[in-house]
Amino acid sequence: MSSENEDDKMKWETLSSEYLYRRPWLTARKDVVRLPNGTIHNEYYVLEYPTWINVIALTPEGKFVMVKQYRHGLGIVGTELCAGVAEEGEEPLEAAKRELLEETGFGGGEWELNMVLSANPSSQNNLSYSYIARGVVPMTEQHLDETEDIKVEILSEDEVWDLLINDRMKQALMAAPLWKYFALTGKIRH
Repeated sequence: MSSENEDDKMKWETLSSEYLYRRPWLTARKDVVRLPNGTIHNEYYVLEYPTWINVIALTPEGKFVMVKQYRHGLGIVGTELCAGVAEEGEEPLEAAKRELLEETGFGGGEWELNMVLSANPSSQNNLSYSYIARGVVPMTEQHLDETEDIKVEILSEDEVWDLLINDRMKQALMAAPLWKYFALTGKIRH
């Protein structure tokens, strides 16, 4: 393992930054950077996003509270974990609890951080926080934004496992936390 001092020597120096596009869900920035070997990279693009969250939500019976929705980028309908964006100043855990309640109507339970990932640390500046919420129960109706069309699905462990093992979950930031969950709960064996 390298030391922190060695890692610092590998960092790039930002010489300048220019914002090319700023919207609530996407900000694109062009940096000019100097690599440790002195090479200047005149066009390094970074996408800025807010903090993302997702939730492995489990009912008291051990069923998974999932959402089904259309994903325009791939043109597919997928079954996924409840997920969303932290609002400015909102802690990731609070965002996760809010999103679960808004998208599914489920809440309560015992919450723990499962993992923190980056979709692409090369060109994105945000992190995605994944939580496990055990013992969630129906508390309210869905409260969806006008651009959301989400169907709630309650799946068994075997049904969620089937999504993973048969390559039917395409969202990597949701598949990775589920793989970890199944590994730590003994579903995956050598």
